[in-house]
Amino acid sequence: MIRIDEIYQNTFWPWFKHNKIGTRIFLCDPFGRSDPDSIISYDDLSILQQNYVFFFDQEPIDLFRHAATIQRAQDINYLYLPKNGIPCKTEQVLPGCIVTSEKDSETIAQICDQYHIHSAYYFFHGWAALDWYRGYHRTFLMSSPRERVINKTFIMPNRIIARQRRHRLLMLYHIFKNNLKDNWISCPAICPVENIDINTVVQSVSDTYPDLCDVFSQQTFPMQFPGETDHPMHSCWLSLFDESAECLLYLVTETVATGQRLHLTEKTFKPICLQMPFIIVGTAGSLEYLRSYGFQTFSSLWDESYDDERDDIVRLEKIAQLLKELDALSQKEKQELFHASNDIIQHNYNHFYNGGFEKILWAELIHMLETLAI
Repeated sequence: MIRIDEIYQNTFWPWFKHNKIGTRIFLCDPFGRSDPDSIISYDDLSILQQNYVFFFDQEPIDLFRHAATIQRAQDINYLYLPKNGIPCKTEQVLPGCIVTSEKDSETIAQICDQYHIHSAYYFFHGWAALDWYRGYHRTFLMSSPRERVINKTFIMPNRIIARQRRHRLLMLYHIFKNNLKDNWISCPAICPVENIDINTVVQSVSDTYPDLCDVFSQQTFPMQFPGETDHPMHSCWLSLFDESAECLLYLVTETVATGQRLHLTEKTFKPICLQMPFIIVGTAGSLEYLRSYGFQTFSSLWDESYDDERDDIVRLEKIAQLLKELDALSQKEKQELFHASNDIIQHNYNHFYNGGFEKILWAELIHMLETLAI
């Protein structure tokens, strides 16, 4: 297992020093920042610096929001030649490569075209989930699937609701509109990262449905889980064990759910580690993408055709219809459906915790390094 907070200095930089001599590494630090001033480097300026790799793998790239960060990396990427043992910067710009954690991305293609750089991919958030959720399978925090009594259809945590995460409000619109509130749902009144009132964010997407603002005006925010205050950040922990144990499934509202790209985060692995079925509110192809890493999904139990829908709005509507159908089931039917999912959730749980997933990730990471276009 890779310690995710040490992946650059302990995994990537030693590999480059031995295998791609003269390659500089850029990344954003500390974890979670992506502004121009967050860029740091690993390099050896005592030798000729021939190229660079910019690891922008912690966050999905926003073409406009992150333009200044990418430009900053370009601005400092000059050729260094050692002169009398002292590194001397020339005016020759280095070629470069950007490494991301999003696949088949239209945004990355645009960035590579605009800045004349190459791109590479590996599943950063897969490694993050393995590190963050390690050891939970040796605890007794979550009841065994065989012992659970299913009283609700889904659990749906939401924290950040602005900018790229506004699809979470559109999903909530369908939940409110279809009277699905009798489930475990959280949503802040003010986005804790952007510090924007929910009504302002709702206004920004109000052209999607004519009654969207009216539907939200009838709700009370914040919506919080028992014992929760101010929607704390729980990315690197598992939580909500008691609430999850009551639910048929975990509704994963991923970081990205619009546009052409494949990008899953640690959120998708929470239900896997909690031994639960799941529905993913993400980009088209997210379930197929997850299956490519050896996990199984639930097409044998319910309709997963939403994953094939390319239209972002229609995909949310299909998910909403599926939730409505599942919510209409009796408690007995939900219990039976949950029990029918046991083989799949056990496969996923074992694949995550017993090394199968890590083996795939390691092969992918090594292949990425060996085929970098630098």
